Amino acid sequence: MRLQDKTALITGAASGIGRETALLFAAEGASVAVVDRDREGAARVCAEIEAAGGVAVAVHADVSVAADAEAMVAVAESAFGRLDVLFNNAGIMHPDDGDAEQTDESVWHQTIDINLKGVWLGCRYGIPALRRAGGGSVINTASFVALMGAATPQIAYTASKGGVLAMSRELAVVHARENIRVNALCPGPLHTEMLMSYLDTEEKKERRLRHIPMGRFGLASEQAKAALWLASDDSSFTTGTEFVVDGGITAAYVTPE
Repeated sequence: MRLQDKTALITGAASGIGRETALLFAAEGASVAVVDRDREGAARVCAEIEAAGGVAVAVHADVSVAADAEAMVAVAESAFGRLDVLFNNAGIMHPDDGDAEQTDESVWHQTIDINLKGVWLGCRYGIPALRRAGGGSVINTASFVALMGAATPQIAYTASKGGVLAMSRELAVVHARENIRVNALCPGPLHTEMLMSYLDTEEKKERRLRHIPMGRFGLASEQAKAALWLASDDSSFTTGTEFVVDGGITAAYVTPE
């Protein structure tokens, strides 16, 4: 098992990438702190893990609130004695996020608070816990839109993910000599509830699909497998990267036929 005797904290773990990663990490031997602001959803994922013979604790937290971020790390350390993997995955894609002129200031602040401030707070309280454990892996969910413009305008989301990518690079450099690795996972468009609810028309879906060389949306389970590699000792010499798992979208410069 690739995460045997390790403890992982995963935010946004009630659904999507977070849920798939929590289930996979537990199957690979990790004790998992399942963190989400959806209390019932976190409990369901925790129950799934335990039913499969794994070890988990459900934690209710809003990652944009400092006290919650501090508490989620404390719960993980209290329950399992240490923290080895921090996966700052929680994020939103607001339906009213558009271009610079259309997007309301409240949408901007809510998106930045969760997607960017939430990652910073996770690192603020999680990195000291990794240090106490002698090192570990931080994985921050960015996006392919941190590397290129989105076909469908979503200015707050794109800005937030660009910030996550830049922050991950800096943290990687700052903490490299402490045996703490920091990488940014950059998914392409996925067939998740969050994206499908944003791409709420066939026209919007097609605008995204036509730019993906593989011709399909990715799966949350495929991102979970990428996160597993970043969490495990297999990636022991990997830090500060843009770990892109996007079906080729960032490599394409023309629309495939």
